[in-house]
Amino acid sequence: MIRLVLVDDDPMVRTGLRLILGGEPDLEIVGEARDGLHAMEVIRDLAPDVVLMDIRMPGQDGLTTTGLLLARPDPPRILVLTTFDADDMVLSALRLGADGFLLKDTPPPKMIEAVRAVARGEPVLSPSVARQVIAAAAGGQGSPSPEARREIDRLTEREREVATELARGSSNAEIAGRLHMSVATVKANVTRIFAKLGTDNRVQVAMKVRDAGLL
Repeated sequence: MIRLVLVDDDPMVRTGLRLILGGEPDLEIVGEARDGLHAMEVIRDLAPDVVLMDIRMPGQDGLTTTGLLLARPDPPRILVLTTFDADDMVLSALRLGADGFLLKDTPPPKMIEAVRAVARGEPVLSPSVARQVIAAAAGGQGSPSPEARREIDRLTEREREVATELARGSSNAEIAGRLHMSVATVKANVTRIFAKLGTDNRVQVAMKVRDAGLL
């Protein structure tokens, strides 16, 4: 059973999420919060597996709340929800280590699967905006960082090729086609890249590739 907390200042949005997610046999909504400060209390008391976090809220916003939660020991997985498809706050949340980013109008079956994927430790980005978010993270490259270069040097040649494609916003299927690999092999490479670089999502990989001067 995956235990969920919903964080959104709009009660109608929380109701909609409860209707979408609450009927699934493996998902249990254990609590709701109306803002970031309330969320800190609810999550502390209930220790959910996954938090669906609105990014824009009055008072303590979702970005601040995400950073505070991820600084705790054994934090929950955080899936950021937003109505904006290229929001700077979303990018910042992913940089902090949030596990995923979905638009609020994501179709219910995809939202349900995204929650399950995040609970399994798999990062999730809405396909419609993944390229924009990754491009923003990889943009503005300055002088290569020796530290980032040392991190990238931990990768095999093949893993560096895959990491560079990730930084360009390519999907697993696109990487498979360009590098003449199976999708399963691409997924295995991505898993190893995350482990070697200490990253949780493609945005963080994109920033390391940028900082190493590979783009």
